[in-house]
Amino acid sequence: MIFTLPAKSEDALWVVVNADSGIESLTHNELVDIFMGRYRTFPDGRSVTVYENASDQQVREAFYRSLVNRNLAQVNAYWARLQFSGRVRQPEEIRNLESLSERIGSTPSAISFVRSSDVTDKMKVVHRFDL
Repeated sequence: MIFTLPAKSEDALWVVVNADSGIESLTHNELVDIFMGRYRTFPDGRSVTVYENASDQQVREAFYRSLVNRNLAQVNAYWARLQFSGRVRQPEEIRNLESLSERIGSTPSAISFVRSSDVTDKMKVVHRFDL
């Protein structure tokens, strides 16, 4: 099944960090390692806090399709296996965009993903996935 967001010329998913973070950009592979729980730090060694944007299932689906070419059921199964092993904890799900923006703005180590139209001044864009 192919799943996409409605097409708009400005539609993109942006990976964002705290606006005051020293992180300027992240590669696709670095993002896979961070969002799939392989690394608990940014490439420079600083701690990372992953917040899952759970405000819109279409956004989540599109993000994981772009990131690892998996649907949400596959991603959830992946996390269930990791949690069962006790090796890592799944990122905290934030179900409200305002709360997500506040968390990113108040957590220097924060990282998440949002639609381009949802970026706020509390966020710095470090990667873009075109849709």
